[in-house]
Amino acid sequence: MFSKKPARTAPLAQQVKAMANSTFSVFGADIRIKGNVAASADLHIDGHVEGDVSCTSLVQGESGEIVGGVTAETARLSGTVRGTITVRELVVLKSARIYGDVHYDALTIEQGAQVDGRFAPRAVADDQGSVVALAAS
Repeated sequence: MFSKKPARTAPLAQQVKAMANSTFSVFGADIRIKGNVAASADLHIDGHVEGDVSCTSLVQGESGEIVGGVTAETARLSGTVRGTITVRELVVLKSARIYGDVHYDALTIEQGAQVDGRFAPRAVADDQGSVVALAAS
C-alpha cells in the first residue's frame, strides 16, 4: 500500500494496440481523401473527402467537405456536403451547406443552414399503403 516502487506503465506495444482499438477517427483539415470511406468507428471529418462516407456516427467540422454520399446512424454536419445523405438522426448546423437530397428519421436544422435538395423520411407509404424504403441504411 505504501510501497516506494514506481507505478508500472504498460509497454509501448500495449499502448499502441489500445490506440488501434479506438472507436473514434479524426480526419484533420489538412487531409484530402479520394475514395470511399467505410468505418465501424465514429468519424470526425475536418478535411476533404471525395467519395462516399459510411460510418456509425459522423461529426463534420466547418472546414470539412464531402463530395459523395453520406450514410450513418447519426450525423452532425457543419461543413459542405455535395451528395445524398441517409441518416437516422441528423443535425444540420448553421454553417452547413448541403447540395443533395436528405433522407432521415429525425431532423434538426439550425437557422442559417443552407440546403439545396429535397428532404424525405427514410421510409414512406406508396399509393397502396405499404411502406417503401427510400434509401438503404
